[in-house]
Amino acid sequence: MKIERFEDIIAWQKAKELTIAIYSLFKECKDYGFRDQICRAAVSIMNNIAEGFERQTNRELKQFLFIAKGSSGEVRSMLHLASELNYIAVHDYKLLREHTIEIAKVLSGFIQKL
Repeated sequence: MKIERFEDIIAWQKAKELTIAIYSLFKECKDYGFRDQICRAAVSIMNNIAEGFERQTNRELKQFLFIAKGSSGEVRSMLHLASELNYIAVHDYKLLREHTIEIAKVLSGFIQKL
């Protein structure tokens, strides 16, 4: 199946879900620097997938997918911190952490196919 739009990419769909969850979970967080950073990192995952796809070359798409994968790691790292600082419940931490791991795996598979 040929992907015609970035919205069709499973990793982008999962990254969008993660971004919405991150924004919702941290909207009341008073640590504005932390909140802004984790939100930016989440948005970076989906936006790098979109930007890479729109470049229309496999080489550039691959480069942007690696950046998106890195941003997924950044979100996961910040989730560890959020949990340790008691900004989020353990349940939310585990759920979102698994989501970032899943996104990274999907991105790795996509990169391998390219």
